[in-house]
Amino acid sequence: MSTQHGNLSGNQRRKMKSAARLYAVQALFQMEQSSQTVEAVKREFLDHRFGASYDGAEMLDGDVDLFADVLERAVNYQAPIDQMTDRALVAKWPLGRIDPTLRALFRAAGAEFAVQSTPPKVVITEYVDVARAFFEEGKEPKFVNAVLDHMAREARPDAF
Repeated sequence: MSTQHGNLSGNQRRKMKSAARLYAVQALFQMEQSSQTVEAVKREFLDHRFGASYDGAEMLDGDVDLFADVLERAVNYQAPIDQMTDRALVAKWPLGRIDPTLRALFRAAGAEFAVQSTPPKVVITEYVDVARAFFEEGKEPKFVNAVLDHMAREARPDAF
């Protein structure tokens, strides 16, 4: 456990992890759209988004370690994560054809599936919640759930 979590309750830690996942999806989306480096985007998020205020609304603090780890893994293992995602998608919908926000979400979740620390079902639930934050109405959260379930079973069959 990082020193950042020393005096926090379990609920506060969960909220920070959830915020880190949301920020990671936003950062991966931003990197794809702007061609910025992972270091530049990571610095921007840590300096200007974690805990920032926008028009009177407070942004949540995120778990810095989780955020950085998800970004690094998603970037360093993008090709195998994208291949795993492609296998989870139906043939008519290759990864390059889906919404860039969903692409970023699948990359972030795929990065977490590679690590043994968080149970896959928790990762799925967390990223379905992220999908709900971006797509309040519509079929996307169910689609995300189905794709992530397939990816998790491939990446971590021992957990099912």
